[in-house]
Amino acid sequence: MVSADTARTILGVLGNIIALCMFLSPVPTFIQIWKKKAVEQYSPVPYLATLVNCMVWALYGLPMVHPDSFLVLTINGAGTGIEIVYIIIFLIYTERQKRPRVLLVLLIEAIFITVLTVLVLTVARTLKERSMIVGIICIMFNIMMYASPLAVMKLVLATKSVEYMPFFLSLACFANGVIWVAYALIRFDPFIVVPNGIGTLFGMAQLILYASFYKSTKRQIAERKSKGEVDLSGVTVVGREDSRKVGSALQNGRP
Repeated sequence: MVSADTARTILGVLGNIIALCMFLSPVPTFIQIWKKKAVEQYSPVPYLATLVNCMVWALYGLPMVHPDSFLVLTINGAGTGIEIVYIIIFLIYTERQKRPRVLLVLLIEAIFITVLTVLVLTVARTLKERSMIVGIICIMFNIMMYASPLAVMKLVLATKSVEYMPFFLSLACFANGVIWVAYALIRFDPFIVVPNGIGTLFGMAQLILYASFYKSTKRQIAERKSKGEVDLSGVTVVGREDSRKVGSALQNGRP
């Protein structure tokens, strides 16, 4: 029979894999940015928000803050590195006048995490106090991160289309929430259970929306394609008629 600690480790490893897939999901976007040498209309906000979220959780996973949370530290340490790479690429290819704002936010985040780390390790004397302080902050940031798809969900309800709500990202968010809730329940950790429980509900809501509007999305896309083909056919016919008229006019000596 598998022990509780072994089960917790297995779930933590699975959580690391799923979360890593989520962190790497913007890679195609940044490949596009790199190829075009421009960020176009992409915003740095999601990456800046994820960066500070990962840094706070990495602090939470430190042995001197919350022992036995190595797998929390590993994935959020990796997430911090990945988000820094995204932001560097963004800074390279963004417009020059936008760089100071991104750098200012980065500076604020660096000061925040530095001050938080120093205060937690010096003022808070016990592991319980350190875990509680950092855990509460983690809950706040994690809920904000999980709530970010609300705008997309609102768009889905308005358009009755899930075209701009990627299925696999929604599935990954749901699976990530479920795995980390199970991980935290084995050795009860409310600071992991609460935000990931809320994340699980948001992920489930996205999957329900996807199932509800999948057929209508397919129908809308098919209608757009059909109209496009009709319009293209119409242009072709008109083009041929115009060319015949021009040819006839030239033969008759008329401009």
